Amino acid sequence: MSQKVAVITGAASGIGLAVADALAATGYRLVMADVNAESGKREADRLNAYFLHADLSDRAACKALIDSAVAKYGSVDVLINNAGMQHVSPVEDFPEDKWDFMIRLMLTAPFLLTKYAWPYMKAAGWGRVINISSVHGLRASEFKSAYISAKHGLMGLTKTTALEGGPHGITVNAICPAYVRTPLVDNQIDAQAATHNIPREEVINSIMLKKASIKRMIEPGEIGAAVLYLCSDAAGCMTGTDFTIDCGWTAC
Repeated sequence: MSQKVAVITGAASGIGLAVADALAATGYRLVMADVNAESGKREADRLNAYFLHADLSDRAACKALIDSAVAKYGSVDVLINNAGMQHVSPVEDFPEDKWDFMIRLMLTAPFLLTKYAWPYMKAAGWGRVINISSVHGLRASEFKSAYISAKHGLMGLTKTTALEGGPHGITVNAICPAYVRTPLVDNQIDAQAATHNIPREEVINSIMLKKASIKRMIEPGEIGAAVLYLCSDAAGCMTGTDFTIDCGWTAC
């Protein structure tokens, strides 16, 4: 059983919560951060974890999160950059303030959290940074300019920090899933249905699963299992990778 400390953002539901469940089951001490204080606190209590309400689009909140984790447990061994959101809109109609917010949350925050956690991992000679990217960090689709730009940027951050971390025992990888069965995706179905003026089921079958060879949604627990692998000694030589779980989307 591990006694390492893991910080997970966007941990109140969906992928973040599945990752928290997986790490808690193997003995990690967890710091769970989310803007949803009610759900986040409830789930953290269930997992005997430490919860922090945090809006990570605020730079100061990023430093406060790492500082609080260190004050609570003494270090940070694993950082899971998962917090994010989606907004579906043609580029000509995309709200500029929404663009700014999404880039701060999904690209600037992972950079800052990595920067602040880095000295503790470096001092320990061991660390794991896992960025929850997306198949849209590798491919593009219409109407998602901010999301796709942030995820592509996250892939660049992953590769650069992997090069810097290698000599210090720190690995940095990105998990790139296709559509995962989460509240975020469920909301996206409604947005896509409105944008394309089609029913929800048609969004799932004709848009979300169109490019996949395995015609199903990914379950959050499958991402949790991938995180466990990347944190394990078996993945000690994996760094700078896009760990793709996309039902065959990028095979062609």
